Amino acid sequence: MVNRMKFYIDGAWVDPVVMKTVKVVNPATEEPIYEVAVGSKADVDKAVAAARAAFATFSVTTREERIALLERIIDAYKARSKEIAAAISDEMGAPIPMAERAQAGSGLGHLMSTLQVLKDYHFEEKVGSATVVREPIGVVGMITPWNWPLNQIACKVAPAIAAGCTMILKPSEFTPSSALIFAEVMHAAGVPKGVFNLVNGLGPEVGVAMSEHEGIDMISFTGSTRAGIDVARRAANTVKRVSQELGGKSPNVILEDADFTKAVTGGVAQVFLNSGQSCNAPTRMIVPAGKMKEVAAIAKAVADKTRAGDPKAEGTTIGPVVNRVQWDKIQALIKKGVDEGATLVAGGPGLPEGVNKGFYVRPTVFADVTNDMTIAREEIFGPVIAILGAKDEADAVKIANDTPYGLAGYVSAGSVESARRVAKQIRAGMVNLNGVPNERLAPFGGYKQSGNGREWGKFGMEDFLEVKAIAGA
Repeated sequence: MVNRMKFYIDGAWVDPVVMKTVKVVNPATEEPIYEVAVGSKADVDKAVAAARAAFATFSVTTREERIALLERIIDAYKARSKEIAAAISDEMGAPIPMAERAQAGSGLGHLMSTLQVLKDYHFEEKVGSATVVREPIGVVGMITPWNWPLNQIACKVAPAIAAGCTMILKPSEFTPSSALIFAEVMHAAGVPKGVFNLVNGLGPEVGVAMSEHEGIDMISFTGSTRAGIDVARRAANTVKRVSQELGGKSPNVILEDADFTKAVTGGVAQVFLNSGQSCNAPTRMIVPAGKMKEVAAIAKAVADKTRAGDPKAEGTTIGPVVNRVQWDKIQALIKKGVDEGATLVAGGPGLPEGVNKGFYVRPTVFADVTNDMTIAREEIFGPVIAILGAKDEADAVKIANDTPYGLAGYVSAGSVESARRVAKQIRAGMVNLNGVPNERLAPFGGYKQSGNGREWGKFGMEDFLEVKAIAGA
């Protein structure tokens, strides 16, 4: 049984300094399913003290010791994977098959890829007469979101362990159970006391305390750009490192010679995945203007086949969005799209047909969108796609880059060479060509207001390392 009224600090389950709770609501039913304790600065202080004490010994462990630890964490994670998936489904609405395969599966994938990186990584190199040494940065505060809970926890915790850091995790208050199970995984794997600590809580209390804390050397944050700015401001007084993965409004450029059926079908399906709650979703589809009607018809067919429903029911494609606040925001933006003159091709405002309860959003497609419309500018974070027309390739690149964000980009073309030519012009941290998925060993992160720093692979691990030059060594 997951203990939702305690925090994991210094290798033990402990009571909050002051007991306060919040209700966790199942987005499929709109009903509270349990309560969870939320912490305060006093709880953060305890966790930081434990992490600082543990850093003295964990930071000097050998590569072999950390490899063995990651292997034990992987084994313990596998044993709890189905429970993790069930908790994610209950708390944020992912359909069970998707929760098991993609949500829980991505956490395992990051643990395994980090293990591979650690086995091959060089912590020292010769540069002229100097030796350059990479050392763990120290105590890391981790603030993770609800949309891909274990993906984001694992891609922070695993490289921090590999680097030799100690940490305090504040998971989202909307998805606490999967994080608490992960803490049990860490305990079962024999992670040394104080290396991994978990304090549940709200951003304005626990998140703020972590961002401002003098005993935390680095903040690794994933969430909205608005919240990321606040974290960075609060962290500035202690000059700690801040690594952020923030919002996105990613362009999906489909060139004239692409396979339109394949590219449009895949692009729309990727937006709808996870009920549209992915920061790197290709939500702006940019196509040749003359192909607008053809593209809209293909996109409509995908939307019409996408079934929003009970995450536990067979045949459900997408579940609800996470909560009422998100649902209301998405509904307002869909209405804004209609009011500003975009063509509503599929979906629209309100609940899906036959649904009268739950935070479900109709899979929605807008065509004839211009890049000055609100639905082309703001991150909607729901199953809503905007199709924009471009005069030519140069215009498509111009539209793609006309955004304050720069997390991801997508290009489909008749040849890899054509797709790569356009990809090099897109101002984004990662670009996927012709439907190829992300490579877990490659860096994940963005340009501009999509953040700084990188996660995944050796690039993610290096975010947790300091560089020291030892001259004459």
